[in-house]
Amino acid sequence: MNINIGEALGIIPSSLISLLTLFIITKIIGKKQVSELSLFDYVIGISIGNFSAEMIINKEVQYINGMIAIIVFGLTAWLVNFLARKSIMIRRLLMGVPTVVIEKGVIIEKSLKDLNMDINDLLEFLRSEGYFHIEEIAYAIMEANGQLSVLSKSLYKPVTLKDMKITSSKEELDSNIIIDGEYMEENIKNSNKGMEWIKKELKKNGYQSEEQILLGVISNNKLILYPKNQYEAEEVLE
Repeated sequence: MNINIGEALGIIPSSLISLLTLFIITKIIGKKQVSELSLFDYVIGISIGNFSAEMIINKEVQYINGMIAIIVFGLTAWLVNFLARKSIMIRRLLMGVPTVVIEKGVIIEKSLKDLNMDINDLLEFLRSEGYFHIEEIAYAIMEANGQLSVLSKSLYKPVTLKDMKITSSKEELDSNIIIDGEYMEENIKNSNKGMEWIKKELKKNGYQSEEQILLGVISNNKLILYPKNQYEAEEVLE
């Protein structure tokens, strides 16, 4: 079997160009097409599957060319996932970020447009999660992997406060204020706690800086800390 080295090496740039093109198209299509995969993983999966099919079906395609393309995509996926673990910016750019589509019972139309969804798509997602009445929902979030997460209003939870004639508390989303040792400045700005309060609570609990924290969450006016290299959460009261 004759192998054209020049042609084989030429597969590398064309593979990277096709990968970028597929990613951009998938990004435009929207998260609802992804279903349980990140946008980048989705592109990698369909690309490698296509290469494999071509290698099997198209007898005119050199096997080495298909192998190089698959190896390039596989190594690129590994590198991107490695960098995503190191950088929040890269993670958000390539893996995507959650999008709030219902906030405090209100449908956010701009979010639907950003996701390339219409109201029927949203209702279908909600029904698949067991919610047939929007008035029962406090928050709904489209995750980066295309799944919809729903927080129901307190009155409509399985054992309802309404049935027990107890006044419900206000529904609020947890606020992630530290991720991978870095402050989420936008989340802190939108929370009811300031940076000084957070730093004070960190020191009160024996932490010198945010770099020691894997995840820090403000939940119901409490700061919950998940230190790096540990497995138990620590709760800090207000």
